Amino acid sequence: MTQDSRQRLLLVDDEPANLQVLRHILQDDYRLLFARDGEKALQLAAQERPSLILLDVMMPGLTGLDVCRQLKADPALARIPVIFVTALADPQDEATGFEAGAVDYITKPVSAPIVKARVRTHLSLVRVDELYETRLQIIQRLGRAAEYKDNETGLHVVRMSHYSAILARAAGLGDKAADDILHAAPMHDVGKLGIPDAVLRKPGPLSPEEWEVMRQHARIGREIIGDHDSPLLQMAARIALCHHEKWDGSGYPQGLAGEDIPIEARIVAVADVFDALTSVRPYKSAWPVDKAVNLLIEEKGRHFDPTLVDAFVASLPAIEAIKAQFAEAPGGPTALA
Repeated sequence: MTQDSRQRLLLVDDEPANLQVLRHILQDDYRLLFARDGEKALQLAAQERPSLILLDVMMPGLTGLDVCRQLKADPALARIPVIFVTALADPQDEATGFEAGAVDYITKPVSAPIVKARVRTHLSLVRVDELYETRLQIIQRLGRAAEYKDNETGLHVVRMSHYSAILARAAGLGDKAADDILHAAPMHDVGKLGIPDAVLRKPGPLSPEEWEVMRQHARIGREIIGDHDSPLLQMAARIALCHHEKWDGSGYPQGLAGEDIPIEARIVAVADVFDALTSVRPYKSAWPVDKAVNLLIEEKGRHFDPTLVDAFVASLPAIEAIKAQFAEAPGGPTALA
């Protein structure tokens, strides 16, 4: 038997006639689940994980508002969009529905074209969210793979990513860009997957030839991430390629200078160096925060964007809070940075 791959919708109404109306509108395009009370709706939502729920408000026992609030309070179910389908047409009722967590509000008697259009719209938004989540998981997994290759502590990546997000907000990039940088920054060293272990894990100083090999990790990282239409992956690729560029043009791999270096790469450069300096490594002890900050200030206009260094210094309370929250276990990491 061929498995039905259509998206599942949960229809909830205590009146069978109303469920029948919705069934006729939606049955050709979706797999339908039915519940006539709030308890059954919550049970089916947990068991079946529908793509969307069409929910009556006025029901005996648990009302639709109660059901919606319980769904949104459960992390496993909170992402399922809820559309209220109700005879309550007052604007205040609609506002209450949105406050409970619904994404849309359809009044009875329902119009078939409106129901179909609203369902399509919100399912398309679900697909966009799922695609973003999938890409985010790919970025996180590749970032972890690079940590294993480098034998680096994952806390370095966590800290420097949060530092990068704090700095992005301080620099005025806004919450969305800061969140993207938080998620893209862990990919900064993914190119180390392509560096031979003999170079990457060498316990002593690298020779000039070995440094040339090591510097290839920026281009390799860009190649691993590739070209995508996803803004998040595009940002990750820019960070991987450009996080070793320097403000004065003396960095690598392209010798970019000033604002020709992507802003997210300039941000990650500050965060990455600060965390490396203030973390224990087998070849050095952790620097005090004030010593690391002084180096950042000394390198304004040479290694680092001067404006970003000033923003980082102004954000030190938030930076130090992250440093304390994600402190290394006693003994520190077991390998080179």
